[in-house]
Amino acid sequence: MLLNNYSKYQLECGTDEAGRGCLAGPVTAAAVILPESFENKVLNDSKQISEKKRFQLKPIIELEAVSFGVAHVFQDDIDTINILNASILAMHKSIKKLSAIPEYIIVDGNRFKPFRHIPFKTIIKGDSKYLSIAAASVLAKTYRDIYMDKIHKEYPMYNWKQNKGYPTKEHREAIKTYGITKYHRKSFKLLPEQLKLEL
Repeated sequence: MLLNNYSKYQLECGTDEAGRGCLAGPVTAAAVILPESFENKVLNDSKQISEKKRFQLKPIIELEAVSFGVAHVFQDDIDTINILNASILAMHKSIKKLSAIPEYIIVDGNRFKPFRHIPFKTIIKGDSKYLSIAAASVLAKTYRDIYMDKIHKEYPMYNWKQNKGYPTKEHREAIKTYGITKYHRKSFKLLPEQLKLEL
């Protein structure tokens, strides 16, 4: 059973990101403040629920949240500041988009940087413990998937509609065959070493 709040504050925001391990596309974060009365039996860490359920939850979260924000940080910035900093930047940007200023922030994972002197707590596997982080994980994942589906139309040979930019065998084979696109993260190891020798 996921919990509503970690802190004693009413305006507690949960934040999470999606796409950290991808070879292409943005890292996407969401921040969500839920009302204390919020209940949902399906909501969980986005990795634990099907794509269909995530897209069913998206409008429910958006409708019932006190406030939510979603932000992308794109591949050029990821290459410049590294994926950890880009993930934290995406979370900061999503919190900035909230219409209500949170009194407390709970973050999925173990790394975060202070945001505007608001107290925060990093929680490992927070997306399977707290509703607001789970809601943020669902929004981050669905918004990122929508973006990857859009750029898939531009470069269908990488099948981003299916793999969402993750390092699947098929995605790596496509990089080997067609090279990289403007959406690929050049600072990432796009191909295993042994393939690089054959190129």
